Amino acid sequence: MADASAKIPYSLNSKKVAEATTFWLHKRGVTLEEIAELVMLLQKKYYPNLTMEECVHNVEMVLSKREVQNAVLTGIQLDVLAEEGKLLSPLQDMIENDESLYGVDEILAFSIVNVYGSIGFTNYGYVDKLKPGVLERLNDKTTGQIHTYLDDIVGAVAAAASSRIAHRKQAEREQELGQPHAPEDLEAASRKAATDKLQHE
Repeated sequence: MADASAKIPYSLNSKKVAEATTFWLHKRGVTLEEIAELVMLLQKKYYPNLTMEECVHNVEMVLSKREVQNAVLTGIQLDVLAEEGKLLSPLQDMIENDESLYGVDEILAFSIVNVYGSIGFTNYGYVDKLKPGVLERLNDKTTGQIHTYLDDIVGAVAAAASSRIAHRKQAEREQELGQPHAPEDLEAASRKAATDKLQHE
């Protein structure tokens, strides 16, 4: 008879990781719509017809990436542990006070930004400096909450979603002109072409 107390070998549960990502963002007070508002801020100038629905969709697509989920969960857990005073000094002090010379939070954010290419770094730098919308709230030091990692993560997700939009809009233009484009852009371009065809039938 098998030993009931035997440890079950670890196996990654991707669905559980994805659900935890959404749960922790919500628990820390961040909605997909707030991130999408940052995307709209970054892209509206270039795509005047861009809708909030598109922005939310692209945020969801970024958050569906496993490496993004890993970064979100890691950063939020470090924020929470710092908030509870459970990290060892001097790391506890640096995260708790959002030390300007502690750049690991931004390094983690860069791993998200780079998912859709280097063009996202410009967008990330812009929102990181301006701190618009939800980022202003996350940077409010009077709330008692610690968001040293989360504010960079949210900005990075918005920047990555903006990059995703830029790549797909370019693919749509190229498809309309009958030009070849990158295979990874086929999905969005083909979907738009099918939608346009239905609208004109």
